[in-house]
Amino acid sequence: MNKIWTIISIASIAVLIYIEPNNVIKYMNEAAYNTVTLMLKLAALYTVWMGVLQIAEKAGITEKLAGLLHPVIKLLFGKVEDKTAKFISINMAANIIGVGTASTPAGIAAVKSMDYGSEIATDNMIMLLVLNATGMQLIPTTIISLRQTFGSIAPSNILLPTIIATFASTIFAVIIVKLFQKVKK
Repeated sequence: MNKIWTIISIASIAVLIYIEPNNVIKYMNEAAYNTVTLMLKLAALYTVWMGVLQIAEKAGITEKLAGLLHPVIKLLFGKVEDKTAKFISINMAANIIGVGTASTPAGIAAVKSMDYGSEIATDNMIMLLVLNATGMQLIPTTIISLRQTFGSIAPSNILLPTIIATFASTIFAVIIVKLFQKVKK
């Protein structure tokens, strides 16, 4: 993958040198500045939500959340250990509130707790991956924050379309995974 990015970067710079040789450094500096600015703005958002998730875990809210999500987790994953259910619920909650990157540590912990030494992904690992890939969101906080950062007049206007799109993609993906699991057995 690093080779691909290197080739793309070199090709892009070569094309830019050919098209606008006087502006190569200017464009590279602007891109670097914009990237760092965006990272700092998103870092504040993620810091808040990661803090909220840590407080929720220390306050025992994650266990309650796991209890609330237990029927959904049981439907999607079958019988899983309590620790795994807790990690899955934190992962799902972070995705639902639209901070998918904040869900990554809980997702990794859930996958590790589902790993029994095999080098083949289990059905539950695949289901968790699919849920994360489709990213069902009720509150797309990251996208709203990005829209606000870039000066959108109404950054939250995407709320209903996002809910519909992510709900539909998640339902479709879960059905497909369940069908493949039945066919496999």
